[in-house]
Amino acid sequence: MSFDPATLVYDDRGLIPCIAQEAETGEVLMMAWMSAESVARTLETGRVTYWSRSRQAFWVKGESSGHLQELVDLRLDCDRDCLLALVRQAGPACHTNRRSCFYRAVREGAEVEIMAPMAD
Repeated sequence: MSFDPATLVYDDRGLIPCIAQEAETGEVLMMAWMSAESVARTLETGRVTYWSRSRQAFWVKGESSGHLQELVDLRLDCDRDCLLALVRQAGPACHTNRRSCFYRAVREGAEVEIMAPMAD
C-alpha cells in the first residue's frame, strides 16, 4: 500500500509536529513542524525537510550549517497527528550548537542546563 501525506492529521495551519530521534542511539534531538509537502520532500530526497513557521518556507535541516539529517525511517503515531523521524544526524541538531534541543531540565524545582555546546 502506498503512503499519501494527505492522509495525516494536520492542524488548522496545515502542519504536523515531527520529533527527530537519532536512529543509532535513540536520543531525542529536536521537534519541528512539517506540512504535507515537506513530508513528501523528505520521503523523496531522504533529507529531512521541515516547514519554518517564522520564515514561512521549507527548511532542509542542515542545508546552511552542514548539520544534515538523513532519514532512516519515518513513523506515524496511532492518531496520525504526530511523526517520528529516525535520522542520522551530522553534528549538532540544535541551533545553539548542542547535540539536542532538549538541553535543559527541571530538577528539584530549578531549570538547569544538562548539555554543553559541542566543540567546534
